[in-house]
Amino acid sequence: MTLLLDSFWRAVAYCMRPRVIALSFLPLVLMVALALGLGYFFWSPVLDWVRSQLDTFSWTANLWAWLDGMGMGNLKTVVAPLIVIFTVTPVLVLVALLLVASLMTPALVGLVAERRFPNLERKHGGSVLGSVARSLGATLLALVALLLSMPLWLVPPLILVLPPLIWGWLTYRVMSFDALAEHASSEERRELLRRHRGWLLGIGVLSGYLGGAPSLVWASGALFAAAFVILVPVAIWIYTLVFAFSSLWFAHYCLAALQALRARPFGAPPAPADRVDPVFLKAPDADNDPTRGLAP
Repeated sequence: MTLLLDSFWRAVAYCMRPRVIALSFLPLVLMVALALGLGYFFWSPVLDWVRSQLDTFSWTANLWAWLDGMGMGNLKTVVAPLIVIFTVTPVLVLVALLLVASLMTPALVGLVAERRFPNLERKHGGSVLGSVARSLGATLLALVALLLSMPLWLVPPLILVLPPLIWGWLTYRVMSFDALAEHASSEERRELLRRHRGWLLGIGVLSGYLGGAPSLVWASGALFAAAFVILVPVAIWIYTLVFAFSSLWFAHYCLAALQALRARPFGAPPAPADRVDPVFLKAPDADNDPTRGLAP
């Protein structure tokens, strides 16, 4: 728990550094270009398709009639945009995670290592190809899990639990590997993931919940349609900054754990803090003291 909290506050402090803020804009430029390009070509057709699909259901006609009767007929104009937004949001989260992992995480891990662990040996236990393969594999599994779990999102409590858990698992799989790829050997990485799997998964899940914060920006209803150009970059930058924070959190935690691991051999139990060998409590024997007679 001490290591978890210490790495958390260090990650928060590092997010305030100008270098980290500048790095967070690199994926933002790509994400904004992608979002605006997709929105320009596909926003209207997708919106029309969703509205046409909604009109085919009898229960939506009853819903529109009920809204008109309550004097809230204008609300039906924001239903289709919200459906599109909430459908696209998980995909944007996954893309942001991959961009941060590929563009920012190596630089952020290098920053943490440079400032906190300059003497930590680099054993290069992970490769760029291995990182990409691991990220793609974990992302595909997360996408499958998201698609399979979507029907369960209709249950109100589960929509607050399942997506952050899936994103958290993906964050844990990607970030923990990238944080240790440069400094840890393959054996050290497996040992650290075995010892700290629960804490690292907890960091990933908490990061997943933090990743849900930008949804408040997306879910602004009619205002979103009016301020699309402004809100999309803001939401994507928040996503990117959250994942940058996650990278720093994993980097601080994993490198500190690696340093502690190297200070103690594999399999060696930690020394009890409350146990003192009685031999060190005895006064030295004057007759057998090897330093007797030596000049101070």
